[in-house]
Amino acid sequence: MSKEVQTLPVDKSEILFLYESSYCIPNGDPFTGEQRYDEETKKILVSDVRIKRYVRDYLLSLKNGYEIYVVSDLSAVAEGKKEKKMSGAAARINVLRDKYKNDKSIVGKDKEVDILKLMQKCIDVRLFGGISTEVGDAVNLTGPVQFALLNPSLNSVDLRMHQNTSVFVSSTEKTRGAIGTTTVVPYALNQIHGWINPYSAVSTGLTKEDIETMLKALWDSVNNANTRTKSNKNSLLLLHIVYAEPTKKLYYLDKMISLKPSNRALEEQIREFSDYTLDFSKLSEAANTNKVKQVRFYTENETLKQSIQKLGDKFGEILL
Repeated sequence: MSKEVQTLPVDKSEILFLYESSYCIPNGDPFTGEQRYDEETKKILVSDVRIKRYVRDYLLSLKNGYEIYVVSDLSAVAEGKKEKKMSGAAARINVLRDKYKNDKSIVGKDKEVDILKLMQKCIDVRLFGGISTEVGDAVNLTGPVQFALLNPSLNSVDLRMHQNTSVFVSSTEKTRGAIGTTTVVPYALNQIHGWINPYSAVSTGLTKEDIETMLKALWDSVNNANTRTKSNKNSLLLLHIVYAEPTKKLYYLDKMISLKPSNRALEEQIREFSDYTLDFSKLSEAANTNKVKQVRFYTENETLKQSIQKLGDKFGEILL
């Protein structure tokens, strides 16, 4: 007898997302507020949590029906109702249960809500997974979309000290504002590396449409970040490498794009896109093997677009 082949909802694939950061703090350490930084390589580091938060916050801001499971403020998604004296997951489940109590697709014959199906209503659960600690109905979903724990920039960076003053006084007894010192990143080309696992997608209910939504959210969220430390960033290049089979893999994909400073300048002296070139030769060689079905890309930089279009027939534009 032939072995039954499992039907998978999405292809196995990987993501490389490049964006520029100029005189800002791409990802501060929550304890110190200082930029995450590798002292030995001088590379800026951006965490997976930061990237997932970009996606969630962006989709939540659209207010067009996307359910988000992990939120910082329950009142933002509960129409003014804010649960207290319980975990964030339990409170969010309560809000969702109330909202979908009449949805026959998630309510069984016993009129009890299926917690798994309820969580799958949320696009961030379908993408990144989630947990529920409901007594007798606990759920622990591993997200099919994961990003590297820490993502180093393609260029080395010398951090710059920055001092600023606040008009708010530090206490009611004082009349002058506070003075603060921090370090900022003059310029970094951040590279975010992600994976999409089709087997985990079966459990969370991830769809191809969800992936397209996430790719657009990656691009737009970085471009539209407007907090003091996260502004002044530009999405530069998005690559979606789709494998021919779910067991295939390109090793060290995050090392296949290299940055070369122009005019023999040091990497630490780079301040804009014209100060360097990107070498895609390793990526082109790897992509044009039988492991890869296609490489989808999006960029609004004409120089990059022309370079990538020359890499081979497998490279095609994404319509974001």
